[in-house]
Amino acid sequence: MEPHLRRLQVEFDGTVLVTSVIAGLAARFGDTCARAIECVEASAESGMPIDPRIYLQESPSSSHPAGLAVAAVAEQRDPTPYLRRLREAILLERRRMDNGPALLDLARETGGLDLDRLRIDFGSNAIVEAFGEQLERARSVDARHHEPGAGRVKLPSIEFRAPDGSVHGVYGHRPWAEWRDAAVAAGATPVPARPDPEAALRAFGRLTTAEVAAACDLPGPRAPAELWRLALEWRVTPRRVVGGELWTAA
Repeated sequence: MEPHLRRLQVEFDGTVLVTSVIAGLAARFGDTCARAIECVEASAESGMPIDPRIYLQESPSSSHPAGLAVAAVAEQRDPTPYLRRLREAILLERRRMDNGPALLDLARETGGLDLDRLRIDFGSNAIVEAFGEQLERARSVDARHHEPGAGRVKLPSIEFRAPDGSVHGVYGHRPWAEWRDAAVAAGATPVPARPDPEAALRAFGRLTTAEVAAACDLPGPRAPAELWRLALEWRVTPRRVVGGELWTAA
């Protein structure tokens, strides 16, 4: 979903406000080998790097602790940076984010958060209720768009809410054109400008090659070629991960 999100933020800059709803991947992970296969398939579909060994070696017990942590962070600030670090930590660094100390350490890495307040919020009833409301939103989506056997919406999904209250949804992983059509139907207006890779990295922080390609409209070999050219000039820095690179501005 991340490349589509980056393109959305660029192509509809200033006309779309993105908020996250944590739908709950699994209260208790069952067949983690199947999860690993899903990771490989998602990577092949999106071009995003993923290390499926997180589900083959010391798999996390549940995704819900991470969801509760995101709800707690949202009480202080936009949780998007923390949510991004969670995805990197779990799916690239193979870190078990299913317990309070690990989630608090990640908040420390993310920065800009009151850790003492967060430590208290992790166990508060208000955060449990806030997380429960998000799970209910995922369950309340029309059953036609549910993931088979999960009782909730397919992941990933996005809904664009127009000023008149109408909803234009795209459910499950779909081509970018469907996201764009739904955004326009909801009243969003695309802008023509596209950043260059270096500007995109300075705006967003760490990005994968697939995200740079989406944000900068550089299909095929153009994004990796440009990123490695910038790396040779010491203007961007690559970090090798399983399945690709994470890039940052130098």
